[in-house]
Amino acid sequence: MFLGTYAPKLDEKGRIILPAKFRDELAAGVVITRGQEHCLYVYSSREFERVLEKVSQGPVTDKATRDYQRGLLSGAIQELPDKQNRVTLPVILREYAGLDRELTVIGAGNRAEIWDTDAWNTYYGEAESKYANRTEEVIPGLF
Repeated sequence: MFLGTYAPKLDEKGRIILPAKFRDELAAGVVITRGQEHCLYVYSSREFERVLEKVSQGPVTDKATRDYQRGLLSGAIQELPDKQNRVTLPVILREYAGLDRELTVIGAGNRAEIWDTDAWNTYYGEAESKYANRTEEVIPGLF
């Protein structure tokens, strides 16, 4: 499970050191792909297989399904962290997420997300007040 917020740096070779609390979960391999709101999603290889199974169940005759599958899968890369627990973020993914040196990595349950720090701060600044002041049920049965 991925929880918390971390502030690693992107090195000059486009690598990121995975947060220590995520390393055991990601040691057997990671899949990194385009996420929503222009962040990157980071899945363990095992969890990505589950996501792929669900995504593949969508009807290929539906354009929205095809669009989602293409967006998620065309940018996906599979990698094994090196001995220093680093993974390389390809240029195409760094450009998609607008990543520079300052990063924010958040835990999002079944995945981690990599954000440009300024983009995360903007997003969170807008979303936090909505979260704190929400009066209607978002996820049925949660509260």
